[in-house]
Amino acid sequence: MLMAVVAAGGLVACGAGWWWMRAQGYDVREGIEWVLAQVRALGPVAFFSLMALLPAVGAPVSVFTLTAGPVFGPTLGLPLVLVLALGSLAINLALTYAMARWLLRPWLERLCRWLGFGIPEVAAADQRSLVILVRVTPGPPYVLQNYLLGMAKIPFGTYFVISWSVVCLYTTAFIVFGDALARGEGRGALVAASVIVALVVGVRFVRGRMQRKKAEETAP
Repeated sequence: MLMAVVAAGGLVACGAGWWWMRAQGYDVREGIEWVLAQVRALGPVAFFSLMALLPAVGAPVSVFTLTAGPVFGPTLGLPLVLVLALGSLAINLALTYAMARWLLRPWLERLCRWLGFGIPEVAAADQRSLVILVRVTPGPPYVLQNYLLGMAKIPFGTYFVISWSVVCLYTTAFIVFGDALARGEGRGALVAASVIVALVVGVRFVRGRMQRKKAEETAP
């Protein structure tokens, strides 16, 4: 419930900030249009390529999901934008898994030992539950979740199917929200924002249920 309150509070804060800036005479729409023009100049190939690569080094995914619709929706259409965005994040999930599991593993292991952390070892029976729990736990950044699961040697199929399913839900909601907001469609933005809040509440519920189930299984 706390996460739902936080999410709703964030939306209210954004709305209040928007109103205050307009009251002070700032042309919010002009500022947004300038930012979108700079992104649009990159072109869809560069934009979605960067979306596939940069989150692997810590770039926030929201930077891409909130601008993809407003920038490329008018020319490519929102359905194609969603396909390209979800495809980019599928590539990113595979890339970060490969980096954590094989390409950067020796350096990551040394870093973990230097920081005093052990490499997670997960029994086969707990692997699916771990992926779900990591994906629905608020707090850890997206890139950290990917590296953690790769370091834990979760089978790629289990990692990818669950991770991409969760990513698809959030990405779709944020792209639709950003597109509706940029076009001034209050009803569409409200619907998308409501979906985001519902996802947060649902994630909180799933996490709590999984933790209770785990506690029951380990209880004497």
